[in-house]
Amino acid sequence: MTPRIPQNEKAATFLSLHTRGRLLVLPNVWNPLGARILEAKGFPAVATASAAVSASLGFKDGERIARDTMIDMIGRIARSVDVPVTADIERGYGRTLSELQETIRAVIDAGAVGVNLEDGLGDGGGLRPVEDQCARIAAAREVAAHHDVHLVINARIDSYESGVFTSAGDATEDAVSRADAYVRAGADCVYPIGPGDEATARALRSRIAAPINILGSPGAAPLAVLESIGVNRVSFGPFVLRSLLRKFLDIADGLMNRKDPSGMRDMLSRIEAGEYLLDGPE
Repeated sequence: MTPRIPQNEKAATFLSLHTRGRLLVLPNVWNPLGARILEAKGFPAVATASAAVSASLGFKDGERIARDTMIDMIGRIARSVDVPVTADIERGYGRTLSELQETIRAVIDAGAVGVNLEDGLGDGGGLRPVEDQCARIAAAREVAAHHDVHLVINARIDSYESGVFTSAGDATEDAVSRADAYVRAGADCVYPIGPGDEATARALRSRIAAPINILGSPGAAPLAVLESIGVNRVSFGPFVLRSLLRKFLDIADGLMNRKDPSGMRDMLSRIEAGEYLLDGPE
């Protein structure tokens, strides 16, 4: 699918969605089909989830699939829709700044106009030092500027998830401090991943001037509440994929244990599914 909208225009559009006064809702996808469905349903942008992409290929999250594999999936998704696409690239698939910059170049070349870049080191490794993460954000910004694309950097903050802090209050203090530093380094939005409850969202919103991304879930504050608080963006990580996996497991259990195919009763027809599929060679 040939892009009809210049990439720098998509980037500007995506950035504007963070400051329009309405909540940007991003149900994360892992393939072109999901992206096309969201576009058809009127979502103004599409976000990938690294955990969902990895799981769809049979791997756990945490940069366990090759960078080239992730970039290929990002490119397929970005080429499948006209709306802006932002990509979850975890820690950036690179230990050094130059390796990170190679990843950013590849992401932009693939057609994405935004990235999630996290400061957690994974596997119990704690948090990257603030100054190091700021250098990585600045390095990503430098590459984007060279491409004349305002890559929307969503700086994920793992204070709540890292296990470093013994209290939620300490984690909040760290998240707020990191948010300020990351925005000064070039981030457009900050993503203190973890609690989605109203009290935490309010605390973060009251102390962070930049756009904020909250992790949504059935147990998080309702979207209407997050919007009223002034949260700018909500994404769902791998939760959409896991919800569909539950449905698939129920179908499999029904067929194996009860010889009952009724779990497929509500499926789309061939014609309905075909509305989201291309008719032609890649």
